[in-house]
Amino acid sequence: MTLSPIRKIYFGVADRRQMFRLFDRHAQRPNRWQNDDGALFAGEWFEIARPEHDYMLDILPPLWMRGEMFALGEFLTGSITSVFYALRINGADRYFHAYCDLARPGSPVEMRDAIVERERRPVKAMTREERIEHIWSATEDRYRGYAGASFRPEHRGKRTVIVYGRHGSSFALLDHLTDAQISEKLPVHLRHLPQLEAA
Repeated sequence: MTLSPIRKIYFGVADRRQMFRLFDRHAQRPNRWQNDDGALFAGEWFEIARPEHDYMLDILPPLWMRGEMFALGEFLTGSITSVFYALRINGADRYFHAYCDLARPGSPVEMRDAIVERERRPVKAMTREERIEHIWSATEDRYRGYAGASFRPEHRGKRTVIVYGRHGSSFALLDHLTDAQISEKLPVHLRHLPQLEAA
């Protein structure tokens, strides 16, 4: 799976249940415990509410706190850990979670700057990649998975989601969804947003 270095994976403000689901949205991946899957997580970010931000600050002692951000001392994998942000964007206080690779010392600041740049845009819009990531994040586990033996060898292990057609339902490769399928799978309030070009 090829992912951009920094990517928004969910539109809207995740509540506590959604936040915990998003922490490991790749839980079903094949060979979960056999690979270093840091690249799956590094660069992912999403918005949370202040109570979730404060809850995570209180739950464990942070590894460090720097101005508007703190990092968890419990690492997800390798040098990847959760970094939480309290940022003022366009005059509003907002809160975010991101996975940063602390082996790269500047990654938390780079992530903060990318979040601010993305969220300062005056027009609400989504790239195709953001639409696909939102679909993956919002789809329940039983309706998503990874390509198995029924897919061509070069596609095995790639993400799939269930799609509905004239002849019933089947799993399709997430990255190969048509624009119409993407629109059908997005919540109504996101379907008609303008499409941004990927950066």
